[in-house]
Amino acid sequence: MYKKNFHLISHVLCPYVQRSVIVLKEKDIPYTRTDIDLDKPPIWFEQISPMGKVPVLSVSDDISDEITSLFESAVICEYLDEITPGTLHPVDPLKKAHHRAWIEFGSGILGSIAGLYSAKNAQDFETKRIEILTKFQLLEKQIMGKFFSGEHFHLIDAVYGPIFTYFDVFDDIIDLKIFINLPKINDWRRELRQRPSIQSAVITEYPELLVNFLKNKDSYLSQLMSQ
Repeated sequence: MYKKNFHLISHVLCPYVQRSVIVLKEKDIPYTRTDIDLDKPPIWFEQISPMGKVPVLSVSDDISDEITSLFESAVICEYLDEITPGTLHPVDPLKKAHHRAWIEFGSGILGSIAGLYSAKNAQDFETKRIEILTKFQLLEKQIMGKFFSGEHFHLIDAVYGPIFTYFDVFDDIIDLKIFINLPKINDWRRELRQRPSIQSAVITEYPELLVNFLKNKDSYLSQLMSQ
């Protein structure tokens, strides 16, 4: 079906990689995947990722030797959506812009999560916890149905799937009390957890690998986990 070949360069724990995988799955796009160690990236990776981050999507075809590498998950997801039938965005321009705004908000939540698991002391940890809670309280007011905006899965749902996957692991470690009194988000979270594309965006060992990553952080959370 596709004349182009897609090669996803990734890391097993990266939530931005998961976004790209979810879109690849939802749009039924064949691809190959290579996971790398970002602490010791191969030399060739430095040549295709000017920011030194994943995901990177290398695109080639069967006719020429030319390879184009795309970086930044938002760019990758938009490209994959545009080149395939149908769209994961709302058709209405205003609704599409609204979704894109809250996609950026989701990236902010991921930043807050990184701040949470990197916090060095109880005060900083609690500050980040409240920051995340406040963001989800704002998000609660935006949800309009089974998914973010109704009965249909959109690109914005692909963005929040990996966020909730983080908390599926956190829930087994610590009670963060993030999702209390957030019924719409809890329903949305359960719906996304059952989505095959979101389930397959991480490898089977993901929970164990994430727990080990968190334990090895010199952080307040790692101290709590060792108690």
